[in-house]
Amino acid sequence: MSGVQDSLEIKFRLIDGSDIGPKSFPAAATVSTLKESIISQWPKDKENAPRTVKDVKLISAGKILENNKTVGECRSALCDAAGGITTMHVIVSQPPQEKEKKATNKLKQNKCACVIL
Repeated sequence: MSGVQDSLEIKFRLIDGSDIGPKSFPAAATVSTLKESIISQWPKDKENAPRTVKDVKLISAGKILENNKTVGECRSALCDAAGGITTMHVIVSQPPQEKEKKATNKLKQNKCACVIL
């Protein structure tokens, strides 16, 4: 195998269109490793930063990638172009606790405080 097939250049596209990377990953690296890299390189000025690997979903070629799969297993025929950079889309899910807190805060703010005498 040549060096091109042993590693893959990947950039991660965030929801706002900005990118993290590109960075080279070995074919044996797991999707979980990619997610850890995203968390460590997350831009400080961006909101909704993921806290754990479970907060991140990676999408490549229209498929959500599983944490236990390797980069080599997830590679599609489109990624095999020599010298090409693969773009994976990053989706960050908010932890359920934050969603519940926001919903509770909205309910409190919408209460009417009118007093009729």
